[in-house]
Amino acid sequence: MEYPIEISLTKNSRRPGLDLASLPFGRTFSDHMFTAEYIDGKWQNCKIEPYGPISFAPSMMALHYGQAIFEGMKANLNAKTGEPMLFRTDQHVDRINSSADRLGMPEVPAEIYLNAVNALVAIDKDWIPEDEGSALYIRPFMFATDEWLGVRASERYKFMVITGPVGPYYTKPVSILVAQKYVRAFPGGTGYAKAAGNYAATIKPATIAKKMGYDQILWLDGLEFKYLQECGTMNIFAVIGDTVLTPPTSDSILAGITRSSVIALLKEKGIKVEERPIEIAEIIEAHKAGELKEMFGTGTAAVISDVGELSYQDVTYTLPPVEGRKIGPMVKKLLTDIKTGNAEDTHGWVEPVRTDMLSTVK
Repeated sequence: MEYPIEISLTKNSRRPGLDLASLPFGRTFSDHMFTAEYIDGKWQNCKIEPYGPISFAPSMMALHYGQAIFEGMKANLNAKTGEPMLFRTDQHVDRINSSADRLGMPEVPAEIYLNAVNALVAIDKDWIPEDEGSALYIRPFMFATDEWLGVRASERYKFMVITGPVGPYYTKPVSILVAQKYVRAFPGGTGYAKAAGNYAATIKPATIAKKMGYDQILWLDGLEFKYLQECGTMNIFAVIGDTVLTPPTSDSILAGITRSSVIALLKEKGIKVEERPIEIAEIIEAHKAGELKEMFGTGTAAVISDVGELSYQDVTYTLPPVEGRKIGPMVKKLLTDIKTGNAEDTHGWVEPVRTDMLSTVK
């Protein structure tokens, strides 16, 4: 192993007595975390230790210039064997390094990333919820750690992974507001990267939307304000007639791993899928004609979330009831069944958690 992990286990687990079925999303974390440091041009000091606070200088560059990126993954239990399973890990490695490249940060070696994720899940497997729609959320992230004020690339970085049990991100169909003023991303920007700053820019408009009674914002392009981009933290899909539409990925749209999985599964089912620019006017016209059958968002956290209604230019458009929909619920069940071993994985997407790096446990 080129990057050995020093593992120190907690002596006081917080897991006993904790009801994993009643936890809000993203507020409870497992017993351990992974850290590695990039110093003098190489990754080193790989450790797993008890989850807890970290210290840093007030001048740490990530706080001032925003060199910070992250990923989102989930681990599920195989319904037949109880074995922890991961989903499309290679795609997550590729995506964090694409984000790193865009922000001028060093690549995270696949060995470090995969060993960290596998070891953490293996150690904290008792934190994986068993309820339907629940999982162990995995958050790898990297940030600049130079203690120096000056707009330039940092020379030192920290890569970390934390995990925590989560239930469904949305428990009901979402209501969305089509953006009319604010922009999430634009050509040449960082919209395709999972950069922390991308999400910071969405917080104010999302807060405004929630005060108006909406769950999320449907973002339009930053040049003409007419083409669909993303919905909150999700890629967006629309079913018009017998065709599933979704915007093509670009430097303004995240290449969602759930998105690509859904497209592959739909095509296998013989369902017509078009990846092309979609004007908001086309969505409104389809709704008026009775041809807008479904809309749904896809993402690691949300998996597949149905859109119940959307508001555009002060008019609210209600979509057909979820109970009568054919595409979103079907592909959500199929994807979930693949992740939990209830359906055959013909793509090689799912893999059991490895334990070979646990020999250094203290």
